Amino acid sequence: MQILVADKFPDERLSDLRDLGGVEVVYQPKLDAAELLSAIATASVLIVRSRKVPREALEAAARLCLVIRAGAGVDNIEVPAASERGIYVANCPGKNSVAVAELVFGLLLAVDRRIPDAVADARAGRFDKAEYGRDDRALGLAGRRLGLLGFGAIAREVATRARAFDMHVTAWSRSLTDEAAAEAGVSRARTPEELCAYSDILSVHLARAAETRHFVSDKLLMRLPMGAVLINTARADVVNPDALARAIEERRLRVGTDVPYDEPKAGFAPLTDPLAARPEVYLTPHVGASTAQAQDAIARETIRIIQEFRRHGHVPNCVNLCARSPAEYQLLVRHLDRVGVLANVLTVLKTHAINAEEMENTVFEGAHAAVCKIKVSARPSEQALAEIRARGDEIFHVELIQLS
Repeated sequence: MQILVADKFPDERLSDLRDLGGVEVVYQPKLDAAELLSAIATASVLIVRSRKVPREALEAAARLCLVIRAGAGVDNIEVPAASERGIYVANCPGKNSVAVAELVFGLLLAVDRRIPDAVADARAGRFDKAEYGRDDRALGLAGRRLGLLGFGAIAREVATRARAFDMHVTAWSRSLTDEAAAEAGVSRARTPEELCAYSDILSVHLARAAETRHFVSDKLLMRLPMGAVLINTARADVVNPDALARAIEERRLRVGTDVPYDEPKAGFAPLTDPLAARPEVYLTPHVGASTAQAQDAIARETIRIIQEFRRHGHVPNCVNLCARSPAEYQLLVRHLDRVGVLANVLTVLKTHAINAEEMENTVFEGAHAAVCKIKVSARPSEQALAEIRARGDEIFHVELIQLS
């Protein structure tokens, strides 16, 4: 099995990959798009971080079984193309949560105390204590109301740290219940609008999806209190840029973000985000997960996924499996554990134009008998069932079950 690592990966964890045994690890973190098409041709497993994995790369990968995003989310991978070719796609959710939550507070403190500006002035020889001690700007965090828009793993880590700052935390997500909120030690807002009206500080934790594009719009931003703070460590396009510019002007909104609009594709490139130059905006270059701790945790999870795949054929954190197969019926076949028995069953199904959607074969102690569960695309006719049952020398019983 060849494992192509096409992005940066910690040296110690590369050694762990090579120590798995029976694998060839190819480490090429600086491939360009054309080189990826060539390198991927012989890979069974592809590991990437931010590198794009387009349809043409997946179509060039005849042996590829598994793509792992060494991070959260899979928006840099053409998942539908992988699904069409039966390629597993997995990621490492939650492993960067602490790192991103820490950056949320780094940005929040930077905005509240204007730390980058103070450092820049000090380096230029300007010691302006009065400016940076203004009580209308450096408000402090204790007792302030923090709203969390979205309540996944990162937001939960933010909530934990917010309590240490003596902040009052309220959250909203579509799936958050009163019980889950109480268990997490936060209040629950009934709507995003209610959350925004409450929040001195709004921290955005929405996943990128079609329904979240520009979710943070005028309707929400204009409900924030005057002089509120917006922190975005999720994705740029969940916040409408025009609405954000208006809120900066009209609501005196201050912003800390790790996700610029029109993010450069290269690691070091000019930044074109028009909001980046505004004094009300503090911007970091998408470094939320870029701590040694987070990268090590993600690399360890990547290795765990590969181990599970090799040992058991199971892919943890797989994102592109059907939640439920299209099968409406299941055959329960009790049979001798003998070569060719299941091949004969499948031949009958093929003859009657019935597809096996899922199969699971369980062998009993002694390896004499087994039960195979076959979820099928259509109801087998009585003729098809009779043909399977006719092989009484190897089939004990066939049961047809309608799935709910």
